[in-house]
Amino acid sequence: MIKQAHPAIFLDRDGTLIEDTGYIKDPNLVRVLPTVVEALRRFEAAGYQRIVISNQSGVARGLLHEDDVLQIGRRLDSLLAQDGVSINATYFCPHLDTACSCRKPLPGLIYTAAAEHDIDLSRSVMIGDRGTDIEAGRAAGLPAVLVTTGPLVYTGPVPDASVTTLLAAAEWVLAHVF
Repeated sequence: MIKQAHPAIFLDRDGTLIEDTGYIKDPNLVRVLPTVVEALRRFEAAGYQRIVISNQSGVARGLLHEDDVLQIGRRLDSLLAQDGVSINATYFCPHLDTACSCRKPLPGLIYTAAAEHDIDLSRSVMIGDRGTDIEAGRAAGLPAVLVTTGPLVYTGPVPDASVTTLLAAAEWVLAHVF
């Protein structure tokens, strides 16, 4: 029997899954954005792995430690579990160097996650709230969806779709991608 690779939804964390409040250090400040739970539920039902890909330059800037990033991830996992949904894995780049292969807009973390989780990139999608998310998805050959959840003025390449919630992104992906 041949094992078939899984499609994945690669998700930015801050501004896509949780409120972007800057360099978040306190797990008690994690706030899951509206519609995230239902969107993750739909992705899971459709067979997508849910993988977080996040730049966390606050570590390199000395504003937080890698353990702080891990604690925020555990808090997010705990909040999602209360609603019966989950993230399959989380990857983050703690560096500030824009030439770092794991820092978005470069696709290093996407490739690492794909190799470690048997992901079929030809059936996967990147979703995020910044130009670097869209660029990272494109660099990995993925459709890329912009979620405009916050006050940021978007500057970056034209995404495949632009929506205001993660649920709207899920609806677009499920209707247009595979």
